[in-house]
Amino acid sequence: MRDELLALPVADRDWVVTGTSAEAMQELGYRQVGKDFPVFLHPVTHEEYALARTERKTSAGYHGFAFDTSQSVSLEDDLARRDLTINAMARDETGALIDPWNGKRDLDQRILRHVSPAFAEDPLRVLRVARFSAKLAKFGFRIADETMDLMKQLSQSGELQTLAVERVFAEIKTSLGYNDPEPFFLTLRDCSALRVLWPELDQLFGVPQVPEYHPEIDSGVHTLMTLRQTCRLTKSTVARFAALCHDLGKGTTPEELLPHHYAHEERGAEITESLAKRWKLPQAFRDLAVMTARYHTHTHRALELRPGKLLKLLQAVDCLRKPDRFELFLLVCEADARGRAGLESRDYAQADYLRGAAGILKSVDSGAIAQLAKERKADIPEAIRTERLRALKAYRLSQSA
Repeated sequence: MRDELLALPVADRDWVVTGTSAEAMQELGYRQVGKDFPVFLHPVTHEEYALARTERKTSAGYHGFAFDTSQSVSLEDDLARRDLTINAMARDETGALIDPWNGKRDLDQRILRHVSPAFAEDPLRVLRVARFSAKLAKFGFRIADETMDLMKQLSQSGELQTLAVERVFAEIKTSLGYNDPEPFFLTLRDCSALRVLWPELDQLFGVPQVPEYHPEIDSGVHTLMTLRQTCRLTKSTVARFAALCHDLGKGTTPEELLPHHYAHEERGAEITESLAKRWKLPQAFRDLAVMTARYHTHTHRALELRPGKLLKLLQAVDCLRKPDRFELFLLVCEADARGRAGLESRDYAQADYLRGAAGILKSVDSGAIAQLAKERKADIPEAIRTERLRALKAYRLSQSA
């Protein structure tokens, strides 16, 4: 209903059924799939049909609810349990709008407003509101003051810690898939949820950097600017997540060293490794994020690297065996270079230089070298390395000519 009224693509339709029972639905051929409450798939269209329900808070956390799906529950009762007024609208079988909570008014006024005080019973709703602020960013939605107050209360209550890490990451990943995910993180920060859910990212805000290289100064601001640039370069949520992790080490720089961040790369890689374990990240997200944290500044200096260090970098990022990941790595590094105030359109020759260097490595025929040295197998790795260094030296000279 919400997306339809905003003229957004409608991915699917959800149906609410009143005045019946799970047994009656099954007798009609509907297949039950819901675990916590009865949800059924239509026998022909496979669309979801859910019995109207109410809910009552019974314990802490996202799953701490008891549901009532009796035949006496009305559609209005069901809509009353929704999170936001713009999500508490429906149409009846004739197409008439059912809007007991003035969701259409809030939709027209571009307001994200909670339906009832019961909003504060579900900690996941903090993430959902943040996600809607990103999904609907182009329409200029704002969060109602009273709703933001409830989100702050939830952030301070300890309820957010009850959320499963997989659920938290699922909301982050979904938001990173939007054209403009930045409002998701700004909303979480505004209601103090970011410091609870992702403290490593939250603590970057207010940490200064050297103005000569970072005119925006603030490390958190720079990280979001890097995310913005990454979104311009790729739709990959893996790359966008890596952009958020690339400078996490700056949040642990000793105060006496500021605004410099010596060795922040290795610290950031270790922090990201720890984050990956805590959140049980998919390997693709973990690997690119750790790699970017550890090697992004090496990439910025690529044009200065001598053949030995250049080869070491290319091998470390596994450019030959993982070319698609290597490309995403270069895009995030480019976004990092451009994610700075006034430098958003700067040239980033390092990316093309490293792509060319990777091509040079690929052109070295390791098989032929191994064949020539087959009687001295122990010498094969060094022979391949020597030839690669020779090729990279020639490439470096050709690029500087």
